[in-house]
Amino acid sequence: MNLNEIKPGETCRMVGLSADGALERRLMDLGFCPGAALKIIRNAPLVDPLEIQLEGVFLAIRHAEAEFVEVARDGL
Repeated sequence: MNLNEIKPGETCRMVGLSADGALERRLMDLGFCPGAALKIIRNAPLVDPLEIQLEGVFLAIRHAEAEFVEVARDGL
C-alpha cells in the first residue's frame, strides 16, 4: 500500500521507498525511513499537497511523491 492511499486521520508505518535518484534522497532527507510513524492530517482543498505528521514533524508532500512511500496501516 502507498502513502497516498491512506485517508486523513489514519496512521501508518513506513515500510520502504520505491523511489530512486533525487526523489529518494529528498524523501530520506525529510525523515522517511522504514519504521517511521506517519499520520495523515489533511488534503489541501484541491487535493495536493498532502499534509502529514512524520514522527512529530508536520510536512507537506505531493500525492505524486507519496506514491513512492510504501506503508502498512497500524494494527495490521
